[in-house]
Amino acid sequence: MSFENLKLIEPILRALKTEGYTTPTPIQEQAIPLILQRNDLLGCAQTGTGKTAAFAIPILQILNEENKIAKGPRSIKSLILTPTRELAIQISESFTAYGKHTGLRHTVVFGGVSQKKQTDALQAGVDILIATPGRLLDLMNQKFVHLHHVSLFVLDEADRMLDMGFIHDVKRVIGKLPAKRQTLFFSATMPPEISKLADTILTNPVKVAVTPVSSTVDTIEQSVFFVDKDNKRHLLIHLLKDTSVASALVFTRTKHGADKVVKDLVKVGIIAEAIHGNKSQNARQRALGNFKTKVTRVLVATDIAARGIDVDELSHVINFELPNVPETYVHRIGRTGRAGLSGVAFSFCDAEEKEFLRDIHKLINKTIPVIDNHPFPMENPRFEPKPAAKKGGNASRNNSPKPTRQGEKKWFGKPTPKRW
Repeated sequence: MSFENLKLIEPILRALKTEGYTTPTPIQEQAIPLILQRNDLLGCAQTGTGKTAAFAIPILQILNEENKIAKGPRSIKSLILTPTRELAIQISESFTAYGKHTGLRHTVVFGGVSQKKQTDALQAGVDILIATPGRLLDLMNQKFVHLHHVSLFVLDEADRMLDMGFIHDVKRVIGKLPAKRQTLFFSATMPPEISKLADTILTNPVKVAVTPVSSTVDTIEQSVFFVDKDNKRHLLIHLLKDTSVASALVFTRTKHGADKVVKDLVKVGIIAEAIHGNKSQNARQRALGNFKTKVTRVLVATDIAARGIDVDELSHVINFELPNVPETYVHRIGRTGRAGLSGVAFSFCDAEEKEFLRDIHKLINKTIPVIDNHPFPMENPRFEPKPAAKKGGNASRNNSPKPTRQGEKKWFGKPTPKRW
């Protein structure tokens, strides 16, 4: 299957060729024809599978055809709503790449920066608007944004919207959209509130699911290092001495932890920067830009800040701390091994994180190979059996329950939700 087989117009095919794209990914192969047929879509694909192109390409084609007969000033015909600034910028870059020969205009709006450039672009007229909920509502209240001509609406990363507390803002935006429109809905998981939202905004949707979140991309080489907590920084520095680690995205659980890792790396001469919610938007974009252009070799990030990071040929992802939600592991390592390229994912596991590693193994249905020939081995790296549960108490580590996301059910795996 090639992109030519998807009946794409010449300007888009020319842009894809320039980008080096010849073969669509599975979600692109399935979703693009369905969207071009003007179906509502309920889609799921793990990060790194080409989801953005799966909706950006057909939107560009549909609007390009409509623009041939449209008269009057430009108006917003497509709205893409996404949870984070980084992801919004990534989507904007994709529309720039794929739509360069179409004559369509787009802009991106998000908070944390001056709105002047954003409002100037809106007043000049755009066909496609990519936005985060807060800034979009602000600009709507100021009358800079009008949505009454929107015919194509994309809600991206719906479950992340819920996690970040944006769901009420999302509903406010949807309430301002025309009732007659095409809606594309993407979510990695389906908690009850997201399921209810999908039911209310989609009309006879076609469901597309490729590579569930419980699996990892085969091209990613995964390894785990058992290491005591105090030795993690020493092990990280040791691994980064290897010049084959061309670029590394390092994940920590907390903002403070990210800053501390950067400080330790800079002390030994490794160029590193942090990206997290306490950084200003300009600082975050500068750090991300330096990482993309390879000025910075190591970018240390928290999970929320890392959503939407799309770096070509990222060689390594390093889990300095394992996530306590196993699906997050899949999202993290999906930053490498993208678009069919190979990648490497290292994970550090200390004594307190063994339970998290068990959960990851269970989710991905495989055991991550252990590398034990490193300079900082844990004294007792083996898994110990879980202690028997005591009456009236919880037998898990520290006698406290393991964190879970209440009310959430996965789209895939057993049991399958009845709605499917």
